[in-house]
Amino acid sequence: MLPRQGRWSSEAQPPSATTIAVTAPLGLDDEEKHAVGQEQPIAEPTSDDEDQRILSTAWGRHGKVWMWIGELDHTTVYNYQNYAASEFKAISLLGALTTAGTMTSAVLKPPIAKISDVAGRAETYIAVVVFYVVSYVLCASAKGFGQYAGGYIVYSIGQTGMQILNQVIVADITTSRWRGLANGLVTLPFMVTPWASAFIVDGALATIGWRWGIGMFAIIMPVCSIAVIIPLMWFQRRVKRAGGQVRTKTTFMGLSAQIDLGGMALLAGGCAMLLLPIALAGDTPGTWSTPWVPALMVVGACLLVSLVYYESRIATNPIIPPRFVKNISLVLAFLIGLLDAFAYSITHTYMYAWATVVHSFSARDATFLTYTAGCVQVLTGLATGFLMYRSKRYKWLLLIGVIVRLIGYGLMMRLRGANNSVAEIFMMQVIQGAGSGAVGTVVIVVAQIVVPKAELAQATALELLFIYLGNSLGSSIAGTIYTSLFKERLRYWMEPGTPQSIIDSVYETITGVTQGAGSSERYAVQHAYSDILRYMTIAALVASALPMVMVWFLPNLKLNDNHNLAKELGDSDSGQEGQDEQDHERGWWKRLQRRVAW
Repeated sequence: MLPRQGRWSSEAQPPSATTIAVTAPLGLDDEEKHAVGQEQPIAEPTSDDEDQRILSTAWGRHGKVWMWIGELDHTTVYNYQNYAASEFKAISLLGALTTAGTMTSAVLKPPIAKISDVAGRAETYIAVVVFYVVSYVLCASAKGFGQYAGGYIVYSIGQTGMQILNQVIVADITTSRWRGLANGLVTLPFMVTPWASAFIVDGALATIGWRWGIGMFAIIMPVCSIAVIIPLMWFQRRVKRAGGQVRTKTTFMGLSAQIDLGGMALLAGGCAMLLLPIALAGDTPGTWSTPWVPALMVVGACLLVSLVYYESRIATNPIIPPRFVKNISLVLAFLIGLLDAFAYSITHTYMYAWATVVHSFSARDATFLTYTAGCVQVLTGLATGFLMYRSKRYKWLLLIGVIVRLIGYGLMMRLRGANNSVAEIFMMQVIQGAGSGAVGTVVIVVAQIVVPKAELAQATALELLFIYLGNSLGSSIAGTIYTSLFKERLRYWMEPGTPQSIIDSVYETITGVTQGAGSSERYAVQHAYSDILRYMTIAALVASALPMVMVWFLPNLKLNDNHNLAKELGDSDSGQEGQDEQDHERGWWKRLQRRVAW
């Protein structure tokens, strides 16, 4: 960890003397010294280029196999979740469950990244696989929604661990100029797995059921993980033999300080107490007037305020270093990623249920719809990465992305109804995926290129943390819209005197309303669902407008073939400060012009 004092850019190290923690386990004793400003660069036995080449060889095609299995797992489990919630008559809690899962994923990314620096990439992968297997067993054997939810939380831990490790390793072995394209290639399996998973889910539901559909991954995942864990262990052993740093034993307190356990607890507790009541309030008898709802939200807000003080004054290795907050590129990348994820999440949390109920989509077709945007996002991400490589710039690509997203949500106001054609519905997903691919690729690259190599894992984890916080916030708001307004819209559209039992059945399950096409009851359900989706789209439209302003203030740095741009930025600090003084004398208009310059 770099010293907390001073600007981040002044801490950049030359390529010949980088901290080996990025690609090999780092001793905790040395990390603790670094935290108090005693960092000494460690001469590596190999150059950065050689180090990247060796790690790339270790990752090899086996790493790609791991990514394929991970994507297949994600695309199937996500869809089984709808049928599990329906079986337990808890479809109204889908928003709260998604909120809890994405929030878990968000807050655990930075500590998992730090643990991988301390314990080693391979060892962290092993822990991730253990969480996966436990989650599959819990979900597949669930006797009620509570046990299933517990298994899903454990699953979220495994999933977020695999995601951050994949991102960090790809960043380890690529230069700043190539990173956007490399990140796009990492997601390439997503071009195939959703379509395969659609047939898998459809077949599993018709034969073995959703339980075995989830349970089979308890065997598949650990077997496939061997192909990536063993090469990574070989790489770490080779670095150690070549004179790399050796891990030292540590105490629980030492490990807690390294992963900032206190900050993680405050962040997780604050987000949980703030977001979960929002998702659950509409499902309580007194809704928002229920005493525990505002009480938990106040406690959550207090914990988040306490987090600011703790991170700036107490934490030895803060999960969100104060120097990151002073970096305009990082702050804007974090916020744009959060808002983009929020808009996507709020419009997609109940989209599968909407497609199944309103448009009578089969499990296969609903899966196709759910992942169309993701597949287009992969293609757009690859194209964005290639254009970043060719142009050595990224700001104009981000601007195009946020414009497409804004237009897409505007069109979605009309194309999320009961009477829209299948072609219109799928075309809407294509537009959304195109914008998301550009935005997602750029913000990840920006977060990775403006920090030194020793902080790459942490910056990547924080970017993904904000993206997942956006997902969590979006699903939370979607949950409260559903639980607060859906029954009201059902009563509005249904005939007077409709029994409450029918309304409750529609409210809690997606399988009980798939019959009776053309009936007045089905007509009412279709329009009630579409009303709810439209409310969610309005919130997404507002959120997607804010990045249109933010992108103009993002520095448009020039990419090169170095691992990052931290050293170049550090060398330009003195000139930058002189320019700041000149602009200050000329007034606010000159400062604004320089900030939004392309």
